[in-house]
Amino acid sequence: MDKKQTFIIALTAVIAILIGTVIYFVNRSYKSEKEMEEIVEMMEFEKEQLEEEFENFSLEFGDYPTTVRNDSLVRLLDEEKMKVQQLLEELRITKATNARRIAELKKELTTVRNVMKSYVVQIDSLNRVNVRLERENKEVRQQYNVATQKVEILSKERETLTETVARASKLEVGGFVYTQLNAKGRPTRRYPQIATLQFDYTVSRNITAEPGLKTVYLRLTRPDGEVMTKDPANLFPFEDKEIAYSAKKEMEYEGEERADVIYWKVEEILQIGDYRADFFIDGNHVGSYNFKISK
Repeated sequence: MDKKQTFIIALTAVIAILIGTVIYFVNRSYKSEKEMEEIVEMMEFEKEQLEEEFENFSLEFGDYPTTVRNDSLVRLLDEEKMKVQQLLEELRITKATNARRIAELKKELTTVRNVMKSYVVQIDSLNRVNVRLERENKEVRQQYNVATQKVEILSKERETLTETVARASKLEVGGFVYTQLNAKGRPTRRYPQIATLQFDYTVSRNITAEPGLKTVYLRLTRPDGEVMTKDPANLFPFEDKEIAYSAKKEMEYEGEERADVIYWKVEEILQIGDYRADFFIDGNHVGSYNFKISK
């Protein structure tokens, strides 16, 4: 074999080796690019997952009710919400191939989530306390209203009982008899001889009335409506005011029926017509009777 053939064979071998080497590196480069594409695709997927996690987390706590009256706690929770939004915006502009920053953002998200959860736990606890306190306050108000109603009922019952006792203890005057007397103290029917008016009456029996010294007030009203009185200062209390009386008489009352008499000395010209005699004891109007003076 001459030198030329030897050279051709050697050259062919070298070319074959070069072609094999090129084919090897081309295949290797293709595999590396494919692997890189797969890695980038995986990082893009991880970034999308992290973005979705951020968004879900933001939605989860974005509208969380903060009904507690704790401004500092609500402010801290709002600050963490803003931080989540800032991290989400940074994640969106961060390239998927920036593995270090994405890992840092993921770590910060975990930290923020834990902080916000602790705030939420505190808020939930305060909300439960508020609900319990509101329920207790409602129960207390209901109990107060019930107690108030009971007090009002008892007060009305007491007032009714007081009124009943007052009515039961109220004295009554009966057995009214009117008699005209002459100057000698004898009954007369003759108008010119009338010198004294005699009023007999009976205080009824009442064991519920308070015993003791009683003042009986007699109020005589003439036909013209004027009250007959000896002195304008002759007044006694009745229904929160002072009214005139004609005559009065003190008597010892022990709860049993008691008959008595009151006189009116005639010192004026008596009108002809219908008169009225009203009796008062203990500030109560206890009897009213009509009588007539005629010629």
